[in-house]
Amino acid sequence: MGWTWDPIKAATNRRKHGVSFEVAAFVFGDPLILSQPDTHPDGDRWQSLGAVGGVVLFVVHTWPDDESDGRIISARRATPHERRNYEEGE
Repeated sequence: MGWTWDPIKAATNRRKHGVSFEVAAFVFGDPLILSQPDTHPDGDRWQSLGAVGGVVLFVVHTWPDDESDGRIISARRATPHERRNYEEGE
């Protein structure tokens, strides 16, 4: 499973949220990852919570399929509420 992103969006995200997409991609290796559909009008997007190095991240993305890599759209540290949801498996 591969991940891709827009390099300009990745640079903007890192400046705004302090999280690189390279690091955010490790969320998908978390066996406790929580994912749910994102009701965005532009298509099939997902929201995932997962831990990387003890930090819970919130990542918006598409899932990879047989023909293309997944795409990371944004990433940030989880809010306290989101972190609790992750810790409680909700």
